[in-house]
Amino acid sequence: MTIELPPGMADYSENSPPPQNRQIVLLLGFFAGLAIAFLLSIDLMIGVLVGWIPPQVEQQLGALIVPSFEQQAKPSATQDSLNQLLDRLKPHLPAEQQRNYRVLYIPDSTVNALAIPGDRIILYKGLIDQAESENELMMVLGHELGHFAHRDHLRQLGRGLLWQIAISSFFGDLNGLQSIALSATQMLSNSSFSQTQEYRADEMGITLLQKTYGQVAGATDFFARLSEKENFAIDFLTTHPNPDQRVRRLEQIIQKNGWKVGERFPFRDNTK
Repeated sequence: MTIELPPGMADYSENSPPPQNRQIVLLLGFFAGLAIAFLLSIDLMIGVLVGWIPPQVEQQLGALIVPSFEQQAKPSATQDSLNQLLDRLKPHLPAEQQRNYRVLYIPDSTVNALAIPGDRIILYKGLIDQAESENELMMVLGHELGHFAHRDHLRQLGRGLLWQIAISSFFGDLNGLQSIALSATQMLSNSSFSQTQEYRADEMGITLLQKTYGQVAGATDFFARLSEKENFAIDFLTTHPNPDQRVRRLEQIIQKNGWKVGERFPFRDNTK
């Protein structure tokens, strides 16, 4: 005897769940979409809030983070020379970006540079060793100043950490700031900026290079060498965009502005 099924039920199989299960899947998908949208909106809000964090709060955080790097960066002639280079860039910054920026030189083989709260630029020996001119180091320093200008270093502290900073600062909870300083240090050491953030910092770096020297030699040299060597400077490559793309963008900026590429100067320890 043939049994007729209600319309639509003939389509059910192990791979085709009944309507009730489909509704559950759709409902879960809906809530997942809402969660993603919420997280994206929080990220956008943080991007706006970062611009409102007063310098005093940033300095408070810097006072907790900087000492851990200072312990690694013993005072040295090299550090003094790097700060002399930085001092030549600072007069070309807009008035609203004038701060007491200083370099901390860490004698470690890591090939990297960081901008951290407290107006400090961290330069590692590994990166200094790879630079072949003073111009290249000036480009790196200008790039890090670009991160400060756009407050990228604060955005890299993460959504949750920034909320803690804001709440602790609002209620004057210094102990709360101290409890997050260690995790902030770790996050900054391992952080990577977005492609857009890096390109904007590159643009400011090359602009400062032009204003300082009247030409832009050294702007692309470091990235060009990175692109030519396999497994070179792996620490730097894991936290920065493709060097080929950065070279192309910098060359486009040079061509667009009609800037010349002039003389490269050796990096000397002027304090000796």
